[in-house]
Amino acid sequence: MSSFIKISMEMIKFFIIFVLCTLLFFYVIKAVHSEYEKLDRYEYPQGNAVKVFQQEDQNVWERLSIFFRLGE
Repeated sequence: MSSFIKISMEMIKFFIIFVLCTLLFFYVIKAVHSEYEKLDRYEYPQGNAVKVFQQEDQNVWERLSIFFRLGE
């Protein structure tokens, strides 16, 4: 009977440690998310930065060829 109690106590300790680590991970991720949520993703570049994205006219076959070549 005492081995059952020891095993039960070990399982309870493991469960408590697991729950505490999970909660710690959750709150750290939540804090990181709230920190990055404040950043404006679409603000204008500062300094010498320029916007370099330009849409190219490509047909479907060219895009499919690039897709298979790059393996994405």
